[in-house]
Amino acid sequence: MAATEVVERAPVGRPSAGRHTVALFASELHLVFGRARTWVLLAVLAAVPILIGVAIKVSGSDGDAEGFLGQVAGNGFFLVVASLALSLPFFLPTAVTVISGESLAGEASLGTLRNLITAPAGRSRLLAAKMVALVTFCLAATMTIWVSGLIVGVILFPVGDVVLLSGTTVSLADGLLRALGIALLIALSLLGLAGIGLFVSSLTSTPLAAMAATFCTFIVFGILGAIPQIHVIHPWLLLYGWTSFADLLRDPPYWHEIGRNLLMQGAYLAVFYAAAWARLTSRDVNG
Repeated sequence: MAATEVVERAPVGRPSAGRHTVALFASELHLVFGRARTWVLLAVLAAVPILIGVAIKVSGSDGDAEGFLGQVAGNGFFLVVASLALSLPFFLPTAVTVISGESLAGEASLGTLRNLITAPAGRSRLLAAKMVALVTFCLAATMTIWVSGLIVGVILFPVGDVVLLSGTTVSLADGLLRALGIALLIALSLLGLAGIGLFVSSLTSTPLAAMAATFCTFIVFGILGAIPQIHVIHPWLLLYGWTSFADLLRDPPYWHEIGRNLLMQGAYLAVFYAAAWARLTSRDVNG
């Protein structure tokens, strides 16, 4: 994907601070979702449930798979959850590193960042707009999988009441509401990584370098989490609570790990967003 891909910014009016802020946020959303790259990423994410569903349908069974994947053939609802779960270790983080890594570096490479940060008072709003665009993309990414999984699950498999992990049977509507909560929780779980990407993007004017550095950071977290000898630091790693989404499929849900994961993501986001703010607000307009 070309790092020099250009998407024309929506005009940003200057009549007032409030209208300028709204226009800036709208411009950032247009910048992110106006790129062909973004839609390619979303298309790849939408294809995940299709590939899983077709593979299971063609094989005629779940192939003795365990977990959510093992229940897809019996209830298409679980294609939604299985697709989200299988996308979390690689596809979703990769998409987030691409979008977050180029958020500021892409502007710098095109020469537009210099114009945007000329007014010091506007730098904080610019960074906030970038972050809102990243949050929106994270939500759009998980909801793309949710919608695709639901459509494919209904078309290819029987759909009915949902048996939760705790053994309780709930209605399909209740199950879909829980799956929607899972999509939201996974989107929020990606915000720590998005914050890291935003910070790295503020350090360079090369989008590919920012993407690569962010993805390498994600890999390092994964490696550290796989080393049992350093288990004492595992609860503080970015990825530690990512699988807590499954606790929404219990009756009642286990809120402790979910809350801990959200607090951890919030902490990572706060630290790296503050670091990105410090970098951007002190950045030389010629740098």
